[in-house]
Amino acid sequence: MSKKKAQNSHQLGQGPGGGSMLMMGQKAKDFKGTLKRLIGYLKPRRYQLAAVFVAAILSTIFMIAGPKIMGTAITELFEGAYGKFQGIPGAAINFTKIGQILLILAGLYVFSSLFSYLQQYIMSSVAQKTVYDLREDVNEKLERLPLKYFDGRSNGETLSRVTNDIDTIGSTLQQSLTQFITSIVTIVGIIIMMLSISPILTLIAVISLPVSMFAIGPILKRSQKHFADQQRTLGQLNGHIEEMYTGHQVVKAFGHEKKALEQFDAVNEELYTAGRKAQFISGIIMPIMFFIGNISYVIISVVGGILVTQKAITIGDIQAFITYSKQFTQPITQTANIANIIQATVAAAERVFELLDEEEEKKEVTTESLSRAQGAVTFEHVDFGYGEDLLIKDMNINVEPGQTVAIVGPTGAGKTTMINLLMRFYELNGGKIKIDGLDTRNMSRRDLRKSFGMVLQDTWLFNGTIKDNLAYGKDGATDDEIFAAARAAHADHFIRTLPDGYETVLNEEASNISQGQKQLLTIARAILADPPIMILDEATSSVDTRTEIFIQQAMNRLLEGRTSFVIAHRLSTIKDADLILVMNEGKVIEQGTHLELLEENGFYADLYNSQFSEKAAG
Repeated sequence: MSKKKAQNSHQLGQGPGGGSMLMMGQKAKDFKGTLKRLIGYLKPRRYQLAAVFVAAILSTIFMIAGPKIMGTAITELFEGAYGKFQGIPGAAINFTKIGQILLILAGLYVFSSLFSYLQQYIMSSVAQKTVYDLREDVNEKLERLPLKYFDGRSNGETLSRVTNDIDTIGSTLQQSLTQFITSIVTIVGIIIMMLSISPILTLIAVISLPVSMFAIGPILKRSQKHFADQQRTLGQLNGHIEEMYTGHQVVKAFGHEKKALEQFDAVNEELYTAGRKAQFISGIIMPIMFFIGNISYVIISVVGGILVTQKAITIGDIQAFITYSKQFTQPITQTANIANIIQATVAAAERVFELLDEEEEKKEVTTESLSRAQGAVTFEHVDFGYGEDLLIKDMNINVEPGQTVAIVGPTGAGKTTMINLLMRFYELNGGKIKIDGLDTRNMSRRDLRKSFGMVLQDTWLFNGTIKDNLAYGKDGATDDEIFAAARAAHADHFIRTLPDGYETVLNEEASNISQGQKQLLTIARAILADPPIMILDEATSSVDTRTEIFIQQAMNRLLEGRTSFVIAHRLSTIKDADLILVMNEGKVIEQGTHLELLEENGFYADLYNSQFSEKAAG
């Protein structure tokens, strides 16, 4: 878990009712607006929600009526036994009537359980369908977001919104919402039942609540501070552990084991202190609540006994009232907890809605169509900047079909930016980029990108078979086409030496094959796609010399008859390029063939000679 994730997570502390009380770590900026928007996702299922409300109310009413009816049975039993004990003629326990009361009671509890099951069943459907709609909207939104959104945020941040935050919404809808309804109905129902038995006893029971809150209020504030410290230090500890274990080779190489242990011990000690104080202080809450509750219980019993002797109420009513008074605090505690959970849920929903409100890619105005490009590429007075300052100014390039164009220059010169503009991952500030004379802004992004194939330095393969990964390059590819592409990329031999050949399953990181083998698979995938224009971004930088030769041979096959753009740091690999563009600070400062640029003895010659001084001298 990263530091940020750990620090933003919520702490569960012990609540006054014995349940868990959510110690909030994050609150929504616009609670009402976000809640209203979230409710909008529930509107299509309003009739199901109405059924949930009705079922929750009926379930709770049947449950609340139980103690009162049980009290009637106890009164009947007591009066019959008391009359018989006093020798009153004809006095006896009416077991028939008691049996009927108990049957009614059993029926109430059965109906209560049925309605409770019904509300949970319907609500699970509502919650899952709502979350399904949210996921669909988020997934469609991600497809419409520009590349700059992903460049400006970590993958973990986006994934957290798509998975954790939506899961939080789903679990709250499925569990907490019905609990909230049940708790409110229970509170109202119990108060009504207690008032029907005795207003005096009800007053005693209700007064105990503010007394309890007054007593535990200062303790709650202090415990929340320590829980916040505990959560903060837990985030620090998790972040430290993650850094030390992911970078353990560097820690060992520089001899920082002792320092790392000292940092761990310091944070661990701080976490221990904060956790001990938080648990100790919050642990005082329950004894105080029990103490005040027991005092209330004693007073209710004494006053109730007096009322029974005065025949103001029956013995069964006392039993029912004591049951209600015990049940009274639980829904109040649940309501407080659920209020906190709803606050966290709305904060999660707000993060999801922030993603849904992100600026999308510009709407496509498709006036041109491109079926199969010839490969002519033109940059006309292109201006571009990621912010206000322009990185590329007045770029002009003309590439003929079938030419190999190499792009060289120092880090930050704008090489990758140029490729991003070519693929229309970013929109231009000015100028035009044309493919076969057609402005790329006048064609659909799908048509444009179908004309390109990419082999990047960072290989991307998904969890699946090798055959599935290769077929990703072309819809409906046959096995023969896949095998032919693999042979052209010099990948067929190593694939067939694997235990399951083309059916070998790559894991999520594709770490069960080597880096060079990954690169060969991405080249085979590009060959299968058969695009008219290829982009190669330093595809051989992380492999050994022997594998580089195989990859270079595969790329030579791949580039035959295609326009290609090659980003290279090893200048020896692009000597045969038809055109070399030398970039620096967003500008093409030199262009020409390898020999022409060496003869100019300019920026390119300095770059080349710094890498191959001996060969250049020879």
